[in-house]
Parts: sequence; C-alpha cells; structure tokens
Amino acid sequence: MTTPTTSSTEATGGAVDNRKVVVHVDNITAGYLPGVNILTDCSLTARDGELIGIIGPNGAGKSTLLKSIFGLVKVRSGKISLYGDEITNFKANKLVAKGVGFVPQTNNVFPTLTIEENLQMGIFLRPKEFAHRRDFVVSIFPELGKRLGQRAGSLSGGERQMVAMSRALMMSPEVILLDEPSAGLSPVRQDEAFLRVKEINKAGVTTIMVEQNARRCLQICDRGYVLDQGTDAYEGTGRELLNDPKVIGLYLGTLGQE
Repeated sequence: MTTPTTSSTEATGGAVDNRKVVVHVDNITAGYLPGVNILTDCSLTARDGELIGIIGPNGAGKSTLLKSIFGLVKVRSGKISLYGDEITNFKANKLVAKGVGFVPQTNNVFPTLTIEENLQMGIFLRPKEFAHRRDFVVSIFPELGKRLGQRAGSLSGGERQMVAMSRALMMSPEVILLDEPSAGLSPVRQDEAFLRVKEINKAGVTTIMVEQNARRCLQICDRGYVLDQGTDAYEGTGRELLNDPKVIGLYLGTLGQE
C-alpha cells in the first residue's frame, strides 16, 4: 500500500479512533479472469458507524473492490474480515445473513414486482420482520411509502435507486456497500441520493460507497480511499483528501464535480 495521507487509526485532529473495526480488507488481489488481476494488494478499513468513500479513475477497480467484499469476485490472495471473522470468498447469501448488504449500480430492482414486493424479496429470510422493517425504510424513503403498489419497472432511475437501497436495508445490515448511487441521475436527484446515503449512515449502518462524483463523495464521507490501478493510492479523511494537492492534481481535476 502506498503511504496514506493519514493513518487509518486516526480520526479528526489526529486522535486515535477506537471504534470497532467492521470490515477489514487486507492486501487483497482479485480479478474476474484467471491470471488477470484487477486489484493488487488493495486494503481498506471501515469502523463502526463510518461512511467510507472510494474514488478513483475509471478502471481503477472501485466496483471490483465492493464485489470482492460481497463475494462476487474471486479473491486470490489477502484476507477480508467482518468483525474480525474471515469472510474471504463467502457467497453473497451467506454474507447477507451475516449483516452485509450490497446495492449494485445497475439491474438493482425486480422491475416486474411492485415496490412492496421488492422489499419482501429483501427480507425473505425473515418474513415475520417484514412490517417492522418496511416501516423503518419508509421512514428514510417516505416517497416510497405512498407508492408501495407501483411496479418498480415504471420508476425513474433515482426512484429505482431508492428501492434498491431500501431492499438492502430490509435485513438490518451492519454494513451496506453502495456502488455509484448517483450514477445516471440528474443533478437534483444526485443531491437527493447523497442525502439518502447520509441518512442511512446516520441510522447506524456502516457505509462503504463507490462514487464517480469524487468531490461530492469526499464532502460527505468520514474517510476516503483513492484507488488507482487496482490499489489504494491515498487514504485520509474526506476533508484531507479534498485539500491534498496530489489528490486534487491527479484525480479531482478530472473526477470532481461541483
């Protein structure tokens, strides 16, 4: 790992962060095809209640990192742990049962099902908890509460993103992985998406977010990682990375959006 902007054990003001580590990615190498690695010695740490942002140029491996955590990409070396227990290459269904939620960038709803039916799919392992969890997600996404009978396929991109996030929250995840929640949305809908991400995080869910809108991502995250060519090139608080001359020159100049 390249020398980080700030130690991963530091929070604001240089104080040691003693919060429990939820997800720890330790020098993983991973890829889709045999012999072709997208990630090389990539590391990340997310502590209890943190909002972690992952930025970087196209092809840097951002989405691959999330998919590796969620068991969708083969990890060839290194280790991924959840609360200290190894989860490297666990299947997605097992990770959901352990408290990990994942919201992909595309194809993230069941279009022929209603919003309510999509939410039911999110908690099929615990059907007795459906009403309670539905009320919780509707408190975060009140627009959905008025349209539970509408088919997801008729929704806009931003509305589908809300349904996808809500479905992932139905299982009361300890951590949620978000792959580009603002992708393809209008500027107004992008702002709404980031507000929803903050609300999910404030509800106590440790959040790891990949985002192409680098500047906006760093404005809201507690800590950020800059990926480049499959490894974590820089790490620091969102504010530190926003003001780091190297990050500005190499990444924010082309990735940042006001």
